[in-house]
Amino acid sequence: MEKRPRITVIGSINMDLVSITDQIPQKGETLIGQQFFMNPGGKGANQAVAAARLGAKVRMIGCVGDDSFAESLTQHLHKEGVDITNVKPVTGSTGTATIVVSDNDNSIIVVPGANLHVTADFVESKRNIIADSDIVILQLEIPLEGVKKAIEIATENGVKTILNPAPICDLPDEILEQVTYLTPNEHEYASLAKNMGEKAIQGKVILTRGSKGVAFFQQGVQLEIPAYKVKTVDTTGAGDSFNGGLAFALGNGLSLEEACKYGNAVGALSTMKLGAQKGMPTKEEVEAFMETEVAIS
Repeated sequence: MEKRPRITVIGSINMDLVSITDQIPQKGETLIGQQFFMNPGGKGANQAVAAARLGAKVRMIGCVGDDSFAESLTQHLHKEGVDITNVKPVTGSTGTATIVVSDNDNSIIVVPGANLHVTADFVESKRNIIADSDIVILQLEIPLEGVKKAIEIATENGVKTILNPAPICDLPDEILEQVTYLTPNEHEYASLAKNMGEKAIQGKVILTRGSKGVAFFQQGVQLEIPAYKVKTVDTTGAGDSFNGGLAFALGNGLSLEEACKYGNAVGALSTMKLGAQKGMPTKEEVEAFMETEVAIS
């Protein structure tokens, strides 16, 4: 894949506060952990870095606060090759995510902070950036009105959109009608299907299922793309890596099936290191991996 697709990511920019422990504490329980560290995160920033490492021309639209995390996070995005011209500093705290990692799994609490400033008006002010994209990626760690406006602008300009519906919430009909692809995990898909009906969303869904791979729907039939078997260290950011890889592959003109396979490889490689962004692979690493590894049958 030689093209450098223009990918615009509209979403959250967070600092991840990560604790490693033998088990996740129950309600009212205090445990002693083994390790603590901070990593750049936020689903939006994660997806931007994932796509940039693969060689896409990535522009980030979002907000950071006026605290010590803001400069660190924006400098990191810039270093990763993400255009941060459209990241706006606002008064208040930068978004954070408190992550507890245990037994190759995680639980997460997100405090949006500055991400709440990614409103419809703010997104409207970036209309020209959105219109000049090959693909726009969104998540739900910013206000829903901002997501809706972004998809509306993209649709008006013939730009494909990928919405990663996390954290899950009820989506208005306008989003469901206009978005090109939805990329829920199994929990998110069950919630969407319950509230909106399976038929209403199936044609747009690319279902991520962890070690069980990915599934999408064609004419009401679920097609399954198997996962790659790797030694998992940390699943944080695996879904974001998949979304970045999916967008990059689609932006290069691959079929949906091939794009899902490519996204699977990106997601699998990302789980082999600690941290949401640290383990995200380059295009060369993904291509070498796909040449030598086989998917789980």
